[in-house]
Amino acid sequence: METAVVDAVAVETVAVDTAAVDTVDGLEQLVGLNLTRLRSERQLSLDALARLSGVSRAMLAQIESARSVPSIKVLSKIAAALKVSVSAFLRRYAVHGFEHLPADRAARLLTSNGRFATRALYPDAEPAAAEFHELRIAPLHTEPGTRRAPGTTAHLVVSEGTLEISVHDRRQLLATGDAIVFDADQPHTLRNPGDTEARAFRVTVNPEAPPRWAVTHAV
Repeated sequence: METAVVDAVAVETVAVDTAAVDTVDGLEQLVGLNLTRLRSERQLSLDALARLSGVSRAMLAQIESARSVPSIKVLSKIAAALKVSVSAFLRRYAVHGFEHLPADRAARLLTSNGRFATRALYPDAEPAAAEFHELRIAPLHTEPGTRRAPGTTAHLVVSEGTLEISVHDRRQLLATGDAIVFDADQPHTLRNPGDTEARAFRVTVNPEAPPRWAVTHAV
């Protein structure tokens, strides 16, 4: 009779082979690693997940060991049972559930002779629905924003100092703690009117993400 302890051993065995993600069979390994992790986090045995999802134990075992490529229909059943989206099985950056991004190893992009700096606060190796950045702007510096694809929005909060945001011909002064949402597909600039460095955090939501006005209707 299968137990959660037996499955836990299988989890450990599969998880150590993360290098295989970059091989020809990388996609199968990636799905298998994420499925194993998600099941382990919920303390579900293969039999228990099979009952919840309607997918056979044999098929689940084949997916976890990268011996079978599941269809979208099968993945959807498993995702529903685990209460995650199908995309959770394709998270290359977090096969163990998280990815640590140490500040002392973070790359900073400097422009305007070092008067404007950005640091990515997300794994940026692959396209993301949302991008999270730290911004640092030197005193009295104005930085032109990069126009993004139509439908892109930016959410910005000032953590230190003050910032003036200009979108077209409209301006908004933000004090420490103030936040703003604006259309990043329009001409915009960031200006630090103070005599000390300003620091802000910005989340850019790309248009492939569900629009913010979308309403989910209860069933």
